[in-house]
Amino acid sequence: MELTIIQNKIHEIRGTRVMLDFDLASLYQVENRALKQSVRRNIKRFPADFMFQLTKSEWQQVITDCDNLPKNVQFSPVTPLAFTEQGVAMLSSVLRSDRAIDINIAIIRAFVVLRQNLSEYKDLKKKIDRLEDEMNVNLEDINQALNYLLEKDNDEQKAQKRKRIGYKTGKKVKDL
Repeated sequence: MELTIIQNKIHEIRGTRVMLDFDLASLYQVENRALKQSVRRNIKRFPADFMFQLTKSEWQQVITDCDNLPKNVQFSPVTPLAFTEQGVAMLSSVLRSDRAIDINIAIIRAFVVLRQNLSEYKDLKKKIDRLEDEMNVNLEDINQALNYLLEKDNDEQKAQKRKRIGYKTGKKVKDL
């Protein structure tokens, strides 16, 4: 299974990366109803940090943010279950098919890749912030130099615009 397909099904809700029940059901190639039924039969395996049900406002936010949700899911009266990485791993013990095991391995790998990307992103952000600070210092120096040159230029222009000394006759002087 391609990791990008799985990564596109990972959402951030309540500050946690999760996968929703209907996405998992489609990956495992089981009905969503069957997946939820298996989870309810083994509810002790899914504490609150492994799985939680979305509130209506959270579900509305997911619907707003995601364009590629199945239409039949968007209008469901029941909000979906959200499984954290640990909850997805626990699903492999509940759904005991070879497909479930293979998909779980792929999903765990997708979560690992996301974590690595986040780590690299944080490093890159630090480097960009450091570079931005250095550039700001350099730009301030350049700005000060330009202001100095502009002020100097203004002073010279003022000196050139002084009044002429002498009489005005109204006649133009011809060059000899």
